[in-house]
Amino acid sequence: MATSTVLVIGSGFGGQLAAMTLLRRGLDVTILERRDFMGGTWCQNSYPGAAVDVPSPLYSIASEPWPWTQMYADQAELRAYTEHVIDAHRLRERTVLGADVTAAEWDGTQWCVRTSDGAEHRARFLVNATGPLSTPVVPDFPGLADFEGASFHTNGWDHDVDLAGARVAVVGSGASAAQVIPAIQPEAGRLHVFQRSPHWVMPRRDHVFTPWQRRLLRARPLQRALRTWIYWRLETRVIGFKHSRFLLRRAAQRAALQHIEAQVPDPELRAKVTPDYTLGCKRVILSDTLYPALSAANTTLHDRHDAIDHFDATGVVTASGEHLDLDVVVFSTGYDATDGLVAHDVRGRDGVRLADVWHDFPRAYLGTAVPGFPNFFVVTGPNTGIGHTSAIFVIESQMAYLERAIGAVVDSPEASIEVTAGAEDDYTAMIHREMEHTVWHDGGCTSWYQSRSGRVVAMFPGFSFSFRRLARRFRPEHHVISTVTSTADERIPA
Repeated sequence: MATSTVLVIGSGFGGQLAAMTLLRRGLDVTILERRDFMGGTWCQNSYPGAAVDVPSPLYSIASEPWPWTQMYADQAELRAYTEHVIDAHRLRERTVLGADVTAAEWDGTQWCVRTSDGAEHRARFLVNATGPLSTPVVPDFPGLADFEGASFHTNGWDHDVDLAGARVAVVGSGASAAQVIPAIQPEAGRLHVFQRSPHWVMPRRDHVFTPWQRRLLRARPLQRALRTWIYWRLETRVIGFKHSRFLLRRAAQRAALQHIEAQVPDPELRAKVTPDYTLGCKRVILSDTLYPALSAANTTLHDRHDAIDHFDATGVVTASGEHLDLDVVVFSTGYDATDGLVAHDVRGRDGVRLADVWHDFPRAYLGTAVPGFPNFFVVTGPNTGIGHTSAIFVIESQMAYLERAIGAVVDSPEASIEVTAGAEDDYTAMIHREMEHTVWHDGGCTSWYQSRSGRVVAMFPGFSFSFRRLARRFRPEHHVISTVTSTADERIPA
């Protein structure tokens, strides 16, 4: 049994930032990573065309700038950056690989975490940083087990499968599919794309930095200036998402329609790729290559009227009764990012299960703390998603709260801290009251931003600087500190 002051579950950017923040305080930190390598999203997702859709100078850790080669970095460069951060902070030596967490339980004084190999780890503080995009989902299609070709999710791309001349189906049409489809279309013999509903697509407008621009951007003041300019340019999008649906329709949506007109000459295909909901309700895709790939002679787009009915040994049968022979099926069908936000069993005070607390919908104070779960924190928890800017900015904001909350009790060995039920309830009520004014709530679509209850639990309904302000202002009155002794558990306001 291994014991640490802090256990961090997950080694992506959330886990890295949590470890970096707490190591600076001199705490003993152990990272548990279920895979046999570190790094999270950008080390796991190696599918063709993988790239970030937020400008790289902003999609990076503020204290760890990088001489990016292009505005929207591809997976290889993002992986290099991730590994640079890991090595610069010597996080590998603090990480246990192959540690697939199955359960975590508060025993009254500390957290006991068990992994699938039977190991047990104990720590005073537990930080769940598995991330919302870590549990891939493959729909339970009838007959899928009978299919004799290759099949895999984009999250686990099989690079041993040769797509040259192959008959390929891509199931899904979201952000990952929008990158995969143009990357594999020229290579595939025949490409079938199954789209449940179209996404709005905007021009990507990427920019490759020239050698002299990269030299200039090595200067910290210029890096900060570019990062600041990008941040405020993106932040203006919230005005449309929340405060002005008119602006979305008149400006952004009109530009998206012009993008369709310019790149999709076929009227029938144009109708299939044009959404019937307000731009922003689902994740907006940035691409200059998706529509040309869908328009290519070897590509067929199947919409919801011609969806997959079932699989058989050699391919699929569509709703229209057509049989399609296939060699490879690529599932770009997303993740369990809302109701399955924390996939393992977590039990807090008195054995209460987090899954039961979140039965109606996931909820947490600042998307980070849950009443009844002492010394427990969730990185990128409920309503911390951001549809217009860098997720890393929000994670860094959570770190301000995490550091203050742990700092309130870390010097008292027998103390624990948790948010009060009243504070969490008030915060959650505010979040969903504000959500009513957003395009994610009433933009006319169903998206992965919503839980089974229909509540939007993935997104923060406002400016990212508003979330940062809330996270930085630690409110002692919103917390209780429990002092555990051999005879009693005394709960006192923080």
